[in-house]
Amino acid sequence: MTTCAGVSGQGYRGAVDGPVDQLLRAARAAQANSYSPYSNFPVGAAIRTAAGNVYVGTNVENAAYPQGVCAEASAISAMVTAGERSIQAVLTVCDGEMLSTCCGGCRQKIREFATPDTLIHAAGPGGVLATFTIDELLPTSFGPENLR
Repeated sequence: MTTCAGVSGQGYRGAVDGPVDQLLRAARAAQANSYSPYSNFPVGAAIRTAAGNVYVGTNVENAAYPQGVCAEASAISAMVTAGERSIQAVLTVCDGEMLSTCCGGCRQKIREFATPDTLIHAAGPGGVLATFTIDELLPTSFGPENLR
């Protein structure tokens, strides 16, 4: 089980600034605590909320593969546990040369707390490789407003 799906992607938009660097450092620290003995694919995620707070998560695998938890889902759980509900930006970091982005399930989880223009940064060992909006990663998505 991995928490990222490889895709070909777009180039990073803009220079890496302070807020993105902070997310990258936080995601790398979380990645270092990954429990990924089956895939050997550690992932870290960091979320910045509209209030400016940062929440992190890492992937936690399980011998019963579908019971694992993605890094993004872990970070979202920490955010919700703290009482926040609005994601401004997400950064995931994975090892390897191939660009990796959030899996489909995590895209939907992010969408629950995001706006269409919420930024999703995909990073690797060398830093941020690409940036997308959640709307680019999950076009014409189903969200809370569809249930109103």
